[in-house]
Amino acid sequence: MNEFDTRKSMNLRKRGIYLLPNLFTTGALFAGFYAIVQAMNAHFEHSAVAIFIAMVLDGLDGRVARLTHTQSEFGAEYDSLSDMVSFGVAPSLVVYEWALKGLGKWGWFAAFIYCASTALRLARFNTNIDVVDKRYFQGLPSPAAAALIAGFVWVMHDHQVSGDSIHWYAAVLAVFAGLSMVSNLPYYSFKDFNMRKSVPFVAIFLAALFFIFISSYPPGVLFGLFLCYTLSGYVLWVWRRRRKHRPIA
Repeated sequence: MNEFDTRKSMNLRKRGIYLLPNLFTTGALFAGFYAIVQAMNAHFEHSAVAIFIAMVLDGLDGRVARLTHTQSEFGAEYDSLSDMVSFGVAPSLVVYEWALKGLGKWGWFAAFIYCASTALRLARFNTNIDVVDKRYFQGLPSPAAAALIAGFVWVMHDHQVSGDSIHWYAAVLAVFAGLSMVSNLPYYSFKDFNMRKSVPFVAIFLAALFFIFISSYPPGVLFGLFLCYTLSGYVLWVWRRRRKHRPIA
């Protein structure tokens, strides 16, 4: 096989369709679609859980592709389209059906801001993937924004708080999440965390405690975690600004 044939074979491999990672992507897409269907049936707790499941599956498909060397252009495009449904359309429709419908045009306007911001966030991520610092995301990642919305709906539903009674809070949260996605705020990506290197025993113990902590009250803990992560971008931005303008002694 000559050099031209080798390059051609590599390009075909990159453009190929691999089953394993795309199964996880399809699972995430199904979870997002399921969240929409359950919201239409007023089963908002099921919708929130489905969005969190989509987030987990979305985090696995890329890692599986890298570990099995099955990365492809098709997989990258498919993953982006799946993200738009699961973390853009689904959360916006869930929060609209749960709380924003009673606000009339202001309700769907807030939901659309979130949905459009997700599309813009994904488009920017796809075009800047080889430019930005790998350690940080530019703007709030769409899965984290979706988890913030889903966690809020789940917590309020678990406490039997109706969406109509707090629709303005839901609208503000949706707009806040959307604007955070299209902002230039830095968010730690955790991509420099090496899962394959050895760790001390205490790290495994702390990981077990972390899962126990989440299982103690999943709605509240997950919402709290993603709210803190969302605010971390603002804190990091302020810290960088103050450090940049600090006078040199």
